[in-house]
Amino acid sequence: MKKNCFSFLILFFLNFLFWGQEIQFRYNGGRNYTLVERTDLRRYENNRYVGLLSREIRSFISNYGDLYEGSFYVSQDTVRASLSVADQIHDSIPSKFRISDDGKLTMIEDYGYPTFRSFPAFSANRIKHGDSWQAKAERAVDPLNKGIVTKIPMYVQYTYTGDENVRGEDVYVLTAKWATRYGQNIYMDFGGDKELKQAMGSHNATMYVSKVTGNAIVVRDSVDETFVYNDGKAVTFKGTISLFTEYPPAVDRSKIIRALQRVAAIDGDEAKLLAQVATKTDGAQSKAGSKDADVAKLSSGAQSSRDARSTAYSQSKPGSQKSASSKPSAESISKAVAAVSKSLSDQAIAAASKPIKVENTTAGIRLTIQNLQFKPDSAELVSGESSRLDQIASVLREVPESQFLVEGHTAATGNETGEMRLSALRAHKIAKELSKRGIPQEKFICKGSGAHKPVADNSTPAGKAVNRRVEITILE
Repeated sequence: MKKNCFSFLILFFLNFLFWGQEIQFRYNGGRNYTLVERTDLRRYENNRYVGLLSREIRSFISNYGDLYEGSFYVSQDTVRASLSVADQIHDSIPSKFRISDDGKLTMIEDYGYPTFRSFPAFSANRIKHGDSWQAKAERAVDPLNKGIVTKIPMYVQYTYTGDENVRGEDVYVLTAKWATRYGQNIYMDFGGDKELKQAMGSHNATMYVSKVTGNAIVVRDSVDETFVYNDGKAVTFKGTISLFTEYPPAVDRSKIIRALQRVAAIDGDEAKLLAQVATKTDGAQSKAGSKDADVAKLSSGAQSSRDARSTAYSQSKPGSQKSASSKPSAESISKAVAAVSKSLSDQAIAAASKPIKVENTTAGIRLTIQNLQFKPDSAELVSGESSRLDQIASVLREVPESQFLVEGHTAATGNETGEMRLSALRAHKIAKELSKRGIPQEKFICKGSGAHKPVADNSTPAGKAVNRRVEITILE
């Protein structure tokens, strides 16, 4: 009896210590990830059931220190009468944002995604099991899919309820509750849908937050909210919104190296550098700077560029030319800048002689098809490009579990809108051609960047030819 009583006291004491332990929640990030938002909501219009809204929004988000850059896309849309939208090539919706260590998200480039911002947000104080705190968040909504995003503030009450292990990762378990309140007497987003008069409702969520990164690994939100429009239409949604953080599969870089060597896409030095990267850890907690260094090493002609800069600088230094002046002249500085610019442009043009250029970037291994031959102002390829597409497809088949970001680029013509549209069409064209060579369509995310990211001088025909390119990143 005494032994049982003693054991009970020890267990009580241990539980007291455990439950009394204070913890500081922080958002650390530091790794590329995929964010998935899955919506399963029953939709009512003026209290009449009209169908089930089932939509999945996916994204690949790259980490550049405290800056995050995402490519979002809708992979499924409204489901009704058991009919679903088939998988196809996806269009990228860009996003850029920052996240502070307390979880606050600040949008830099905002096209409506992510829909939940600053969620979860953490207390500035150390907390223990059972403690609660409040924090402001924001949600971007477009209930009628009009293409007009309205931002609604969220005042969330969080409670730290326990600890678990989800999919092999240690997590904090939190509950979150908030009410939807939007309207003329409460809050109005004057940049949002002007026809949206009022919104009200309730949310009750359970979330599992990674102890390592501070990412919400899983969020399950029970929703009951109504949106009222100026014409009297009331749209109600009831059901669940689920958020998942997933990590892309590790890429077997040795396979990529072998595939690239088979198609003579890289030289020996590039293969060695990729092999060195392959021996590193997966970099879950590494900083973006180390990857940037790899990018610099893998860029064709990087050393010659440094040599050109060094030579240009030395020529502009006092005493390098027989001059009484103690400062470099404006003319010498101008010549130095011109020398560097010409060197960089010449390197880019020379790199076009390679069938495929390869670089290691923050988002993953990037393959570039340079100097692509499209018909003028068209996404139609001229004859002769089939071989390079065959080579690219042979590389992508080595990583069947990965997704691929296909980014189109054009030369500068002065028509920015036309350039953006044409670059997106060309990205789609390449994705379709690769899908004919055995790569599933749903693996591709397409993005058009127009002439915003030149790699050579657009004032020369040779430079423009190099700028007309398509880049394919194996996301990891």
